[in-house]
Amino acid sequence: MAGATARVPMSCQKFNGSVKFSGGPESIAVMIFGFLEEGEEPLESACNFGESDDYVGMNGVSFDDDSEEDGNISNVEENEAFWESKYQLLQATLGRTSSIEWRIGEATIAALRELKLAGVGMGCGCQRPVADGCRNCLQREISGRLRGAGYNCIICKSKWRSSPDIPSGEHSYLEVTENSSSKTGEIRVVIELNFRAEFEMVKASDEYNRLISRLPEVFVAKAKRLRALIKILCSASKKCMKDRKMHIGPWRKHKYMQAKWFGACERTTLAPIQPVGLSIQLPKPRASMLAFVLV
Repeated sequence: MAGATARVPMSCQKFNGSVKFSGGPESIAVMIFGFLEEGEEPLESACNFGESDDYVGMNGVSFDDDSEEDGNISNVEENEAFWESKYQLLQATLGRTSSIEWRIGEATIAALRELKLAGVGMGCGCQRPVADGCRNCLQREISGRLRGAGYNCIICKSKWRSSPDIPSGEHSYLEVTENSSSKTGEIRVVIELNFRAEFEMVKASDEYNRLISRLPEVFVAKAKRLRALIKILCSASKKCMKDRKMHIGPWRKHKYMQAKWFGACERTTLAPIQPVGLSIQLPKPRASMLAFVLV
């Protein structure tokens, strides 16, 4: 019959990962042209390449990348959710300011303004400069001004020994204690004049820097609120170093930060330092050798 295409029976089978056809060259040619003329299924569907619907190449590599893309998307979403939760927790913790914290904070800011206008503490030879003055002298001046305003402010210097987890160290800060009522007992309020710098890192991520930028430079808080902030910030620093595949230093760990403000400390009350060039201390009298001989 004219126009009819002869079909030659042919089978295919897999052998060591490749497809082999049974039949001669003529049967293969007739088979291919038959497909082109009649628009039947492609050659791949005529042979069984496996039970899976995903195509697997010669090296056994799947070309279905949807699972990998889904994993990357989920990781990005988890990362965004982590930092967003830290922002919310930090903002909520910073906003829970009590009346006594607010009053002490206002008095501390006012004292810093007075010192800045007067230029007290300039030219000090201490090794820890903070805000145009040395740290030790600045703490003494602020402590003296707060005591003059009626607050029981003292200077605390915490020290801790080294352990398998953290190295030894020391830290100084201000503390105000107040007995408001017999029920609550003594209230401890910590004043940190350079709080943000305690958590800054050189190679931090943008998310961590954004979190740290919300911290105040001068921080005044009760012990409970300070503990909550330390927990939030140490968790964020650990996540930051893990994402950057860097080892976190022991001085960034939660236990080390806790020791700064909650370790064993020495409490002292020091008088404010006289400004440089305005010292009124008299020199010690020297005994005269002539008077000694005469006596």
